Amino acid sequence: MTATLPPLRFDPAYEQPEADEAAHIAALTDVFTRMSQTVAEAEGHAHRAVHAKGQGLLKAELQIFEGLPSELAHGLFARPGRHDALVRLSSPPAEQLPDSVSTPRAIALKVLDVEGQRLPGDEEQHTQDFLMVNGPAFSTPGVAGFLRSSKLLAATTERMPRTKKVISATLRTAEAALESVGGQSSTLKGMGGEPQRHPLGETYFSQVPYLYGPFMAKFSLAPVSPALQALHGQALASTDDTQREAVVAFFAALQEPAVWALRVQLCRDLAQMPLEDASVAWPEELSPWQTVAHLIVGQQAAWDPSASPQAEDKLAFAPWHTLAAHRPLGSINRARRVVMQASRTFRSGFNGCPIHEPDGHADDRFTS
Repeated sequence: MTATLPPLRFDPAYEQPEADEAAHIAALTDVFTRMSQTVAEAEGHAHRAVHAKGQGLLKAELQIFEGLPSELAHGLFARPGRHDALVRLSSPPAEQLPDSVSTPRAIALKVLDVEGQRLPGDEEQHTQDFLMVNGPAFSTPGVAGFLRSSKLLAATTERMPRTKKVISATLRTAEAALESVGGQSSTLKGMGGEPQRHPLGETYFSQVPYLYGPFMAKFSLAPVSPALQALHGQALASTDDTQREAVVAFFAALQEPAVWALRVQLCRDLAQMPLEDASVAWPEELSPWQTVAHLIVGQQAAWDPSASPQAEDKLAFAPWHTLAAHRPLGSINRARRVVMQASRTFRSGFNGCPIHEPDGHADDRFTS
């Protein structure tokens, strides 16, 4: 059995921007802004440029463990404690597509009342956000590839909804055949071939790296409680709101709190765990996931049609809402800082609804 290597300390030289990265980010910003404008003009309301369809909006608590080893006791996790949190479940496209167009599942976590040194320009001064998707690696290595795939996505935004349903069903069949022989395709999933499974049974991954104090890491949320684990691989009907209905039904009937493990994977070998190639899943045999906290969600109304959309309009989840100790790393994260800020500015202006940091007590934070 190979001994686990110590975590690597971050060196600024490890970040190597792509050639023409700034131009690619500017073009990507334009693509996503135009997608937002297309959707807003068609629907009369501006949504997020990605992860537009909310499938659940929840109050939660993050419990940070006591006695973490020294390599894990950094940033948000330097001290044990409890924090109120908000959780948003979503689907990635810019449109409010029916769930019969099955795309990857996503989760966003906003930890509240976080103290510590912030990054310059961070408009949220007391939160720590984590964004994750149900796959360990990003669809492209860097911004150039992301720009190419985003242009293809933009070309079909608010077009051919019926055709997308048919294509999604075909792609799900292809993905199921690929998974039956031990493979999978992030391209098929992103185009509508995500298996129609319960989002609460999935394991979620940050896909891209972050500082972890002096080190570098990726994050993950994995189901712990039996009620969540029982949902792993559970098939859903391919209907318009199948994900949201499943999430609402689960939390309405919940007897014991649902628990996820918030996990950390430290970078221990830069050659096999690169910062700039987001398409590489870091090998678990080199760096096993380590649990640093539990995310706990109790029984509640997971979605209120009369209140949740308005609450979503006021909130922004972004990886750059962060402590300096968890600064995002790599080209995809550098692009996100610019693109997501432009998306928030457009969304807020079009809707006439300022986006602001939550305040008050946890029970009030959806309406504050």
